[in-house]
Amino acid sequence: MKKLLALVLAVLMVVTIFAGCAAKEESSSSQSSSTPAGDSSSTGGDAKEGPYTFGYSAMTLNNPFFVYIGDTAKAVVEGKGDKFVSADPQFDQSRQISQIEDMVTQGIDVLLLNPVDNKGIRPALDACQKANIPIVNFDADVYDTDMVESILVSNNKQAGYLVGQKVVKDFPDGTKLAILDSPTAKSTLDRVAGFMQALEEAGKDKYPVVYQQDGKGSTQDSLPLAENCLQANPDVGAFFAGNDPSAMGAVAALEAAGKVGEIKVYGIDGSPEGKTAIKKGQMHGTGAQSPKAIAEQSVEVAYKILAGETVEKNILVDVFLIDDTNVDQYGTDSWQ
Repeated sequence: MKKLLALVLAVLMVVTIFAGCAAKEESSSSQSSSTPAGDSSSTGGDAKEGPYTFGYSAMTLNNPFFVYIGDTAKAVVEGKGDKFVSADPQFDQSRQISQIEDMVTQGIDVLLLNPVDNKGIRPALDACQKANIPIVNFDADVYDTDMVESILVSNNKQAGYLVGQKVVKDFPDGTKLAILDSPTAKSTLDRVAGFMQALEEAGKDKYPVVYQQDGKGSTQDSLPLAENCLQANPDVGAFFAGNDPSAMGAVAALEAAGKVGEIKVYGIDGSPEGKTAIKKGQMHGTGAQSPKAIAEQSVEVAYKILAGETVEKNILVDVFLIDDTNVDQYGTDSWQ
């Protein structure tokens, strides 16, 4: 009897052990199957609940290009019942960082950003990252591209290249050139690079750059620089400016010197002012952008990010040349 009882107890212990092992296996299997798979997307994320507040920070609101982008984006955002806040750093990187930090404190949900300085903007990127605020970077890309969700810019190098080709066409035997750039803006650096590439392909020695200064992308800053250039280099043949406002500074200097048309001026933007100057024979070409497309696509991308959708990291907006042969096609009243 004792032997039988011992045998029964032994069998029960074995059954208990196997049952425990089976339970552990089932628990482990259950935990494994409930663990979500890793998301390989670099831009997808958790959806945010609306209504939303959009922050808008461009390098300056003294440029009609950025005013137009801001106004267009604001109209789309407010049309959806959301809020739009903006600030004007006036080409001051420290001020831009401070303004963005204030927006973060105010509780923006997404930032539309055009940096004054593509490297110097880093503290603002850090502030947004800490607050889990996604960034749509437009017009001029930041240096730390991994800290923004999407970069939406005009094909700036191509814009400069098209203008360079126009200069080569207008001056087949070469000429001396002056450049009014903005070396802290990545967009302008790309434009100058594209412009120089076109000259190099045609024979760079024929197109010496005798003057190059920071026009800060504005008419008022470029005007005295252009005047200085004309005094030091009276035989300069053409001005290439990083944008249309700087080109208009050169136009103003030429008007004062009585040399409009004699010295050619080229810009980039395709602004109403630039196209009007082309129509009047004051400017001779501009690498045209579409701020309407930039604004609408930037807002569209921002809404996708807020909804947790995956978006393209790099989006290029097409550019094209406007000169006296096609300016009437695009008109001078507004942007294209």
